Amino acid sequence: MKLERSIAITGKIHCITGLCIGGSSNALEIGGVSQEVIKNPITKEPYIPGSSLKGKMRSELEKRYGSRKWNKERGTFDIEHREPCGCGQKDCLVCCVFGAHKKQNAKSAPTRIIVRDAMLSKESKEMIEALPLANRSYVERKVENIIKRDTGTADSPRTIERVPAGMSFDFEIILRIFQGNDEKYHIFQRFSIWQAACACWVK
Repeated sequence: MKLERSIAITGKIHCITGLCIGGSSNALEIGGVSQEVIKNPITKEPYIPGSSLKGKMRSELEKRYGSRKWNKERGTFDIEHREPCGCGQKDCLVCCVFGAHKKQNAKSAPTRIIVRDAMLSKESKEMIEALPLANRSYVERKVENIIKRDTGTADSPRTIERVPAGMSFDFEIILRIFQGNDEKYHIFQRFSIWQAACACWVK
């Protein structure tokens, strides 16, 4: 299948509240951070993985259009939200855009969307660099507790990292159009992707 053109959707993701996309801690320390924010291993700057954005967008589209799964006994598609859609049909918006889940050589192939990692914006970097050296950090630490209802005391305290409110990230989404695809259908796809992205980022 020949690729005819690509449509780029770009913009910024603004953190209205603190953002925590967990990475893996290097070591367990007493009184240390239970969950670290995922960071670039070289620059130590936080970022939003493209796979996280893509998965959330797919989930939002499946909520809107329904995730179709084939029922062999009844010979029909059932509504199923526990796993991503894997019907692989050409008229399934989710499978055409994001690919059929756990199904190779599907009729809906190839996947038509590429979601890049959202990197920390230039404005956010400049905002951090303008702070005094002692206060210069890309993340903040937040302590959480579980309150026992019977005694009203704190239990199981933990410390997590998160990107503070006010930071922003640059995102890029590529929608690929292949030969033989209906242009009107892909305009609809583009609009639906944008709706899913907005629903994802405002939550």
